[in-house]
Amino acid sequence: MKVYCYGSINIDHVYQVPHWMQPGETLASTHYQRVLGGKGANQSIALARAGACVSHIGRLGTGDEWAKVEIAASGVDCQLVDVTDQPSGHAIIQVDAAGENSILLYGGANQSFTQADLDELFRGLVAGDWLLLQNECSLTGYAMEAAIKRKVRVAFNPSPLSKDITLLPLEQLALLVLNQVEMVQLFPECEGLMSSPEMLMTFIEKQLPDTEVVVTMGSSGALWCGPAGRFFVNAFDVEVVDTTAAGDTFLGYLLASIVSGLAPQACLHQASAAAALAVQTSGASTSIPLKSRVEDFLSQSGECRLIENAQ
Repeated sequence: MKVYCYGSINIDHVYQVPHWMQPGETLASTHYQRVLGGKGANQSIALARAGACVSHIGRLGTGDEWAKVEIAASGVDCQLVDVTDQPSGHAIIQVDAAGENSILLYGGANQSFTQADLDELFRGLVAGDWLLLQNECSLTGYAMEAAIKRKVRVAFNPSPLSKDITLLPLEQLALLVLNQVEMVQLFPECEGLMSSPEMLMTFIEKQLPDTEVVVTMGSSGALWCGPAGRFFVNAFDVEVVDTTAAGDTFLGYLLASIVSGLAPQACLHQASAAAALAVQTSGASTSIPLKSRVEDFLSQSGECRLIENAQ
């Protein structure tokens, strides 16, 4: 079983700042890094570091081939990553003193795929494979529908969330993973339910009864709701340095755990532990932990963790 990730590859410009920029403000940064990023690249790397067999589908601009090399160094198959004359996607990231980030994106080469391109790139996908999608590349809807027609299981992280997401066949997804902000943006009527995991799960079951839905809720934890059951897991209490790529780390480890056949509770456990390690390190792909670190962390912290079956 193979996971294909059709996703963005960005060059991240990360600035450490005392606070996020305000309109009209000139602010000195205390530190700067240029690193590999993009939700697609981060999630592919997280999948590979979690032990999954993953192939990345993406594009980079000429001169940024180092990013492809770096992705491959984590164990990702990059045969379907093209280098083009268009500029690479990139991000301007501000990380404040509390470790929270704000991100400005430019799509670049990530937005250059055509339907013909995707038809060619998806030729190797077969029934039973997984296709992981975000919303930073062109033709997300076409990619989703093309995979579903091939009986490929689709996992979707609708980020950045746009209005046309509601037009996609979400009810045909195998897995939908989103954070609490995206959940409210996608379903505004659930805003008053966010403080009650059980009420939120009931709402999700009515909206998407056939889709496994995972909602990350920051320091409160994460929930799973779908045909496999209802589950809630508390977050690990760790010192936050930088939340960049924490969600991507969570998703990569979650999907890798699903593919390996673990039960939902164990999948949430692995993903939460990986994200807890990620937020303790600055940067995007550089913060994604190896599986051995996650296992060590769980062996030291797992006994104190509360997992509840919320059925």
